[in-house]
This record gives sequence, structure tokens and C-alpha cells, in this order.
Amino acid sequence: VAVSKPMSYQASSPDEVAIVKWTEHVGVVLAERTLSTITLRLDALLPEEQRGHGTAPLLTYDILQVFPFTSESKRMGIVVQSRLSGDMYFIQKGADAVMTRIVEYNDWLDEECGNMARDGLRTLVVGRKRLSRQAYARFEQAYSQARASVVGRAEAMRQAVADHLESDLELLGLTGVEDRLQDHVRTTLELLGNAGVRVWMLTGDKVETATCVAVSARLVRRGQLVHVISGLRSASEVSAALETLRTLGDCCVVIDGDSLQVALDFYRDEFVRIAAALPAVVCCRCSPTQKADVVRVLQQHTGKRVLAVGDGGNDVSMIQAADVGVGLVGLEGRQASLAADFSVDQFSYLARLLLWHGRNSYKRSAKLAQFVIHRGLIISIMQVVFSALFYFAPIALFQGMLLVGYTTVYTMAPVFSLVLDRDVSDEIAMLYPELYAELTKGRALSLKTFFIWLLISIYQGGALMMLAVWLFDTDFIHVVSISFTGLVLNELLMVALEIRTWHRWMIWSILGSLAIYVASIWVLPAYFDVMFILSAAFVWKTVVITAVSAVPLYIIKVIRRIYAPPAY
Repeated sequence: VAVSKPMSYQASSPDEVAIVKWTEHVGVVLAERTLSTITLRLDALLPEEQRGHGTAPLLTYDILQVFPFTSESKRMGIVVQSRLSGDMYFIQKGADAVMTRIVEYNDWLDEECGNMARDGLRTLVVGRKRLSRQAYARFEQAYSQARASVVGRAEAMRQAVADHLESDLELLGLTGVEDRLQDHVRTTLELLGNAGVRVWMLTGDKVETATCVAVSARLVRRGQLVHVISGLRSASEVSAALETLRTLGDCCVVIDGDSLQVALDFYRDEFVRIAAALPAVVCCRCSPTQKADVVRVLQQHTGKRVLAVGDGGNDVSMIQAADVGVGLVGLEGRQASLAADFSVDQFSYLARLLLWHGRNSYKRSAKLAQFVIHRGLIISIMQVVFSALFYFAPIALFQGMLLVGYTTVYTMAPVFSLVLDRDVSDEIAMLYPELYAELTKGRALSLKTFFIWLLISIYQGGALMMLAVWLFDTDFIHVVSISFTGLVLNELLMVALEIRTWHRWMIWSILGSLAIYVASIWVLPAYFDVMFILSAAFVWKTVVITAVSAVPLYIIKVIRRIYAPPAY
């Protein structure tokens, strides 16, 4: 196989790519990989200057069986047969926690795994077992029977592999791959911490690896205590660990999967209450099911919104269980990004997604929802006041096209232009993440703000209607003209009152809606007396009504900015 440029490899895991690149570096190159064969090129047998030209000898292996990786088994294996010698081998790699009991006894594996984990490396143990033809025939018979099972087929297949293959493997070696952090991860975590976001790291790595990654990512602040909880097996041990954790206060707790499961089984409420108050929690050796369980427990016992971020297939269940799921498009595939609500290329984009887009979305939605309520409530108040003044006569104040126009062309564009509003620039929002922390107090959308808008609607609707009746001339159509014109102008002024940062589309929407209303006066003679509207009486009466309903709110806004300005 001639090679004119460096090989590029694709795999389901970056660990596999790292191993294959290392074998290439030492002179054993993966030349070809099909569904049924593996071809290796032995460049190590050639002088340095002759390598890479396709003249090295080849070794071809037939693939007899493949056992893919699963989050439950935490290992993967393959059975191959050499075409040159006819020898059959079962080769398996997996996490040290499961491979330790599968490989032959040795006295160095645990120590080396710990050393690599403390350096922040993800460890994999590789083992091999030579199979005789009789042994493989027995396995194939049992495996075929398991695959033909109707009930419990997956478990039967796993059991066949465990009984016939997964025992007394020759330990080939231990690999350590650096799980390198993306750019700006540390800065992003610091911003989220300052924004009041509590960060939990859920990983399948060893305790030492997870601790090293948490420290390097600055999930653990400088000088902060790291408290490790591992190896708990009983309720009494969990109780003692929680009592110790309660006395430590501000620290980062690292807990392994087995201890986490015991804590959730016996002391769920107490554990979640204590852990949720900590600045950072690291849960290691977690299965995908445990990750999803942790998310659900936090939702149930804290009542807070939970956002889950993941980049691999093991994170899909956690992402789907969370209130908001964010998938990273990384080296481990697109399973997480396809299952998530939002997909980003870099973890650092999460800060802008929350602190800028998330903040704007919340504040704009709150303002728009309350303004839509106000827009519908004020016209209802005017109808109530009108009916009360005329002895509750069943007469509609605004009819036909006036109602349709009010909810559409007269006010819709200005009201919905509020989604373009922003109270601070994106630079300020990213520079001061504490602004995001204010959202957790719910002050932008609460019962208090609802009743404030309710009182505003009652005041403005009553003022518009009572002044229109008091100032009307002799005909009922004049009351409609004055009150409806004041209503439209009042809504446009209220939109302008709520805007913090003007956008050109806001200006065009207000001016355009006003122009449409003025033009419709001549188009709808059944609702407007054009001669009366062109008179000076109509102008000053409309100005008075609009001023009484809107100007006091402008005055209140100025006073609040002077004596109770916002934090920013």
C-alpha cells in the first residue's frame, strides 16, 4: 500500500486514534481496515529512509467477531485470525476497574493506573488471549445460541463472552491518553461561577483523573479544599461522610459512582441539600444512567433549572433528562449535539449562550408577555368604565375594524419590536457576569410585576375613558374618536417608555403604525368624523387625554432612575 501523505484516522473515540497514531510512530501502521479484515504495514522492519513508500511487509487479519463498547460493560473486544499463521486471538481493551479482574494477576497495574490518573490521563488496559480452534468453536456455538434467544438475548450474549473469552487474558499494556481541555474552558467556568451558576462535573474517569481535570479547569478555586468521598458501601458510612462534609463548608467534593449511588439510596434529600450548597461537585466513575439520575434528583430536590452539557454518546441520557441540553460537536461524534436543545462547537460558547443570549431571551420574553397583557387589559378596562358610566348598557365601545386594527396593524409591530430591546451591550454582559445572577431572583417576571402592570392598565384605561366622556361634544362618534385615538397614542408612547436601547426597526414600527392609523381615519368613515378630527378641539382633547394617561408614568420612571437606579 503506497503512502504519499500522512494517514488520517477516524474513530468513535479519540483514545483509539491516539493508540493507532502511537503504533504508527513505532513502525506498525494501520494500512487498511474493512468490515472483515485488518491490514498492518510493518515499517519498523525497513530502514528509516525507505519507510512510507509501500514496500514494507504486510500482515492481514480476518475479523471473526467484534464486541462493541457499551457504557455498562466499559470495555470492547475483537476476535481476529492471522492469514499468515492461522493463529486466533481475542484482544480486549477497557477501563482498569473492569479489566483488573479479567487479566492475569500482576502487581503493577493498579499502581501505574494511579500514577497516570494523577497526571490527568485517561487510562485503558489492553489484554490478549490466544484461542485454540476447539476453544473458539465452543465459544461460537454458545454465542450463536445466545443470539438466537428470544428473551434476554443481550444478557445471554454478554454471558457467553464472559464465560468463554474474558478470563486469564495476557496483560499487554496500559495506555494513558490526555483528555485535553478546549480553549477558554477555565475562563468560561469562572464566568459561570461569578454568574451564580453551580457547576457539577459528571464523568466516567477515575477519582484521580477527575480531580486533576477539575483543578486544571479551575472548577476548584485556588486554595480551595478538595474533599474526596470514595469506597462507601453502607448507610452508616454515608452518614459519617455527610456529617464530615457538613462541617467543611466551602469546598469541592469529589465522589465516586458507587458512593454516589449509596448516598442517593439512603440519604438522598440530605446529600442533595448539602451538595447543592457547595460551589462545585465532581461525580466520577458515573455511568450514563447515573448521570441522568443526578440531573433528575437536582431538578426534584432543588426546584432549579438544570442545564446539561456533554460531547459524547454517554451524555445523551443526561442531556435529555435536563431542562436544557447543550451538545458539543467534538472528537467523540455528534450523538450529544443531535440529542440536545442547543449545539455548539466550543465549550467557551456556553458563556455567551447563557450570559448574553439567555439573559436577553428571559428579559425580552418577560417584557413582551406583560406588555401583551397590558395591551389587552387596557381596552377591557375602557369598556368596563364606559358601560358603568352609561348604566351598564350592553353597548360595545369599539366595534368591527377598530378592534381588529388595534390588535394588528395599529399596535402589533411596535409591541413585538420589544424583542429587539436590550438593557446592556454584549460587552458589558460578558464583562459583568453578576448581571446574570440577578435573573435568578425572578424580578423581571413575578406576581409583583404583574400587579404593577394591572394597576397601570386600570389607571390608563379609566383615565382615557373618563376624560373622553367628560370632553366629548354632542355625538357618540366623537367619544369613540377621541378615546380610540388616545388609546393608540398611549400604547405607542408606552412602547417607547419601555425601550432601553433604540433600534431602527423600533423607530420604523412606531412611525409606520402611526402613519397607518392616520391613513385609516379617511378609509373608515363609519368610525371617524373626519371634519371633527381635523378641528382644533379634537387635537387638544386628544393631547390632554394622552398626556394624563402616559406622562405620569414617564415622571415615575425619571424619579426611579434618580433615587433607585438599577445595579448597572
